[in-house]
Amino acid sequence: MKELKYLNKYLFKYRKKLLFGFFITVISRIFSLFAPRLIGNSLTAVEHFLKNNTETDLASLQKILFINISIIIGAALISGFFTFLMRQAIINVSRYIEFDLKNEIFIQYQSLTQRFYKNNRTGDLMNRISEDVGKVRMYFGPAIMYSINTVALFIIVISYMISVAPKLTLYTLVPLPLLSFLIYKLNKAIHFRSTKVQEMLSKLSSFTQEIFTGITIIKSYNLSSKIISNFNDLSIIAKEKNMSLVKLQAWFFPLMLLLIGVSNLIVILIGGSQYINGEIEIGVLAEFIIYVNMLTWPVTVVGWLTSIIQQAEASQKRINDFLKETSNIKDGNGNKKITRGEIEFKNVTLTYPETKLKALNNVSFKIKSGETIGILGPVGSGKTSLFDLISRFYDPNIGEILIDGENLKSFKLNELRKNIGYVPQNPFLFSESITNNIRFGKNNASIKEIEIAAINASIDKEIQKLKYGYDTILGERGITLSGGQVQRISIARAFIKNPSIILLDDCFSSIDTDTEETILKNLYHFSRNKTSLIISHRISSIKSADNIMVFKNGNLIEYGKHNELMNKKSYYRSLYFKQQSEQNK
Repeated sequence: MKELKYLNKYLFKYRKKLLFGFFITVISRIFSLFAPRLIGNSLTAVEHFLKNNTETDLASLQKILFINISIIIGAALISGFFTFLMRQAIINVSRYIEFDLKNEIFIQYQSLTQRFYKNNRTGDLMNRISEDVGKVRMYFGPAIMYSINTVALFIIVISYMISVAPKLTLYTLVPLPLLSFLIYKLNKAIHFRSTKVQEMLSKLSSFTQEIFTGITIIKSYNLSSKIISNFNDLSIIAKEKNMSLVKLQAWFFPLMLLLIGVSNLIVILIGGSQYINGEIEIGVLAEFIIYVNMLTWPVTVVGWLTSIIQQAEASQKRINDFLKETSNIKDGNGNKKITRGEIEFKNVTLTYPETKLKALNNVSFKIKSGETIGILGPVGSGKTSLFDLISRFYDPNIGEILIDGENLKSFKLNELRKNIGYVPQNPFLFSESITNNIRFGKNNASIKEIEIAAINASIDKEIQKLKYGYDTILGERGITLSGGQVQRISIARAFIKNPSIILLDDCFSSIDTDTEETILKNLYHFSRNKTSLIISHRISSIKSADNIMVFKNGNLIEYGKHNELMNKKSYYRSLYFKQQSEQNK
């Protein structure tokens, strides 16, 4: 149970409720013992009456039976009430811990870097925060509750049994060591198979999540039959692994019942012999049979509890693997504020750890506050990597990045990112209303501010034409809108944030040139006191920028104004004439 040790902090946090549940459990078990003892006394009284058979004894017997039955009913009601309190205490704690653990995992997910998300599939992430946490909750709820219940019952019942008939108790408990050995052997196999089941479930979740996300591609390429076949293959493997685990778990209950049956036979054989020899009364024999059957459920449930704990152990191991992940992007120590948005790269080199490809090579430049910079270059030249570094999704391997003259690493991540408005190449919209999607840029934005941002992004008129306007609920990833509409809503989200630095990563690719010109005019007006960086494959989008940077193979090969670059025999000049000739065709 070493992986479950991580959860001890939650046991400590809710120790008062758990201790209350423990004491309630003990009290409940004590009251549950009244019935066997009183039944035994009643049988002994009946035996004495049958031997003597007088009217006085009959009246006495009736009185004894009435009192005993009344106490049994009262004790059962009290035991039931305390059992209810026990469940309220312990099961509720398991739900609190489930809530805390899910929040902890989610916060951990939020703190991890792009590298983590590139190396792990979404379905697996979802499975660990849902299915695996559910398995762990069972450890905190039913497993703890029934474990306390079982231990309390064993201690109380066996202690009493020893005090009444030590020899009979010893024979009754003979099967228990065998039970312990069988449980030990089955534990290891269950743990192994539980891990395999959870891993397979993660694969299945990842596969289905990707299918739902890419359903358009699947249908357009007529791949439905192939996908169904692949899903069926995965489902069969998952079924086989689950069946393998279930078959193993199925051994527990028959084995437990067999051993309890053997204990009952021992009680009848040994106890009957002792009764015949006058060593015990008939009531004691009846008590022992009831006690053995009272232990049936606790002993039987040991197997189930073992299975729960083993599955929780396997699931917590998978959770711990993610909780132990550390982000290589550390929060800054200072309390510096970004005011001007001046950006400087000093001999910056970036190699992506996942692919070992060098994205940027010894890049240096300085962007003054309020400047608009156009960025141009072929695919894979390192343009987007600039934005990854400025937003601190990655840190450079060599060199340093300064904002307002301070090292980027000295800023708090919240301070840095709240001052950056970033529109990526493939913008993401949530399954929310258009209003809320734009409001992600500014939580407390008014409807008027949202409309102004939409106007600046040239999307307001198209939103107004929708049946529900700004209240229109978008499909997943904005699938109900065109690519250009998704891009413009994302631009509006960046505008409403009113940041010091604006990063636009080729976000005009699905927008016609007229609309693009309108947005750029609004951008230049909007960003007069802001630092703006615009990545584009179209020179028409960036030629009016204060300066233009041209990248190739991770190197900054050209830097200057449009006219300056056009007056040189430059890559920029040749690309400009190439694009002009294509437009004139």
